[in-house]
Amino acid sequence: MCGIVGIIQGYREQPADKRMVRSMAAALAHRGPDDEGFLFRGPVAMGIRRLSIIDVEGGHQPISNENGTVSVVFNGEIYNFAELREDLEARGHQFRTRSDTEVLVHLYEEAGDDLVDHLNGMFAFALWDDERQRLLLARDRMGEKPLYFSELQDKTFLFASELKALMLHPKLDRDINALALRKYLTYEFVPSPHSIIANVWKLPPAHRLAWERGKSWSMERYWSLSYSVPKLSQKPDELAEEIDYRLGESVRSRLVADVPLGILLSGGVDSSAIAALASNVAGSQVKTFSIGFDEPSFDESKYASEVARHLGTEHHEKKLTEKDLLDVLAVIPQLLDEPLGDGSLIPTFLLSKHAREFVKVALGGDGGDELFAGYPTYVAHQMAEYYRHAPAAIRERLIEPSVSRLPVSLNNLSFDFRAKRFVRGALLEPGMRHTLWMGSFDPEEQRRLLVPEILEMCPDEEVYSEVSNLTSNQASNGEHPIEGLMRLDATHYLSECVLVKVDRASMAASLEVRAPFLDHTFVEYVTRLPLELKLKGRTTKHILRQAMQHRLPRRIIARKKKGFGMPVGKWLRSELRDTVHDTLSPERLNRHGMFNSGYVQQLIGEHEKGFADNRKLLWTLLMFELWPGIN
Repeated sequence: MCGIVGIIQGYREQPADKRMVRSMAAALAHRGPDDEGFLFRGPVAMGIRRLSIIDVEGGHQPISNENGTVSVVFNGEIYNFAELREDLEARGHQFRTRSDTEVLVHLYEEAGDDLVDHLNGMFAFALWDDERQRLLLARDRMGEKPLYFSELQDKTFLFASELKALMLHPKLDRDINALALRKYLTYEFVPSPHSIIANVWKLPPAHRLAWERGKSWSMERYWSLSYSVPKLSQKPDELAEEIDYRLGESVRSRLVADVPLGILLSGGVDSSAIAALASNVAGSQVKTFSIGFDEPSFDESKYASEVARHLGTEHHEKKLTEKDLLDVLAVIPQLLDEPLGDGSLIPTFLLSKHAREFVKVALGGDGGDELFAGYPTYVAHQMAEYYRHAPAAIRERLIEPSVSRLPVSLNNLSFDFRAKRFVRGALLEPGMRHTLWMGSFDPEEQRRLLVPEILEMCPDEEVYSEVSNLTSNQASNGEHPIEGLMRLDATHYLSECVLVKVDRASMAASLEVRAPFLDHTFVEYVTRLPLELKLKGRTTKHILRQAMQHRLPRRIIARKKKGFGMPVGKWLRSELRDTVHDTLSPERLNRHGMFNSGYVQQLIGEHEKGFADNRKLLWTLLMFELWPGIN
């Protein structure tokens, strides 16, 4: 895994700033501590920090074609590079390394921008065509690897794997993107193509971008996730066998590495399935890694240990104290190049650090929930349709007052937390309901939090564009409402939050994480499975559980979704109380002038006194204020 950067001057007679590119690359040293490399060619400067995984000694980047006219810097892994190389060599291309990166320059010579259609992998790359004076950027289909870019007023073009590298450039404006701020408050993350900085953009997943001197840059999508496809009609047991085989092949391709490799194991169905298939494929003892917590409602380590014993893996478990978790807050500014309100960033980072003590690459279970309807919110949506049709008198006079009187509990996914959020969103249309259940500040809360200038700049219809796009797409293609929400989660929550969290947390520990569920050929297959085989009554991931029943213990197969959380609600009242009061103080908030400090103090007071569970709102604000760009 790597970090890539680049500067292309807008005017040919101006040489690229070599010192700046070196500084930008140094800011990404955590992504690639093993090696660095640069291409300096007149107005072009590209750099890379490399985490060496394949062809450790020979895969130095940038890599060029035979005559040096096409060069690339690459972050990621191409899992089908051996097949691509064999075909390219048959066509007369000569290779100088054994690395997967080198196939990109030769494949570009054959297929041009359409090279991305041939790639199976996770990737973000920048390719410079010297003869055409043209830059091509591309990102993988599901968004596992990040890429930011900006064009300055003098037409200089910048790109980097992380925002922090771009922000080193002295000519880059650092104004906050007001729309991105509102989206962050809504979703707890900033969705692409936006970034939290006004003139910096994120290349969205499954997109490529072309920049050519003297022309405006252009961006296009090259692949789409769709559930509006003919569904498979085989018997469920036949489909389960096929899932087992296809996921096993995805795991097999992701076990290729020239360095030690392991599995991140939570004890849930998804990561356990990956561990089981890796053990089946590897033919030798697989290393697995998990972490445990003191807080029982958040601890899953016993399930991970049970899976490890069942599979016979070399299991490494680390028990984390509350102090271990809280100490990570001191390094949050280094982890975050954009605000991210997902509290599981902290345990993900600590798990990555733990695994990195033994291996350099790890496989994880990300994507299983989105592909196989694993989130309990999908069941809640079914229940909401019944709730909507209940007599208004029962809802308003019995259910809602009873739920509002439930005492506040700060346990993981406590009943009162789930019940109150359910009632708040149940009567909304599915897209907005889903956003309220999954996200943070609703429209009314944002009107109380934000100053009028920001609200006037960004009307609600722009803030919730992702949700409105979901509704319009479903209307036009006949998608089932639950499948529409699954697609939204896969292209929005998974790509823009979960994978961002995993990338930043693992890269901060210099660990490469691979996700077998996100092989695009596997994703395309799973979209063809009938919905009733994924969400069967109130059973989530039904067909995946069936596929794994001969590989995993029955108790693991039957487990409900728990999530990788932390006792944030409790901490905000106790261990983090001083941090909250200092970081969210009126004096500090008034300095940037975006939030109503009186309302923030109200949220703090309600939470500390037990009148309300404001953990999501306060954590979202705390992560924004700890982001280095606001200080």
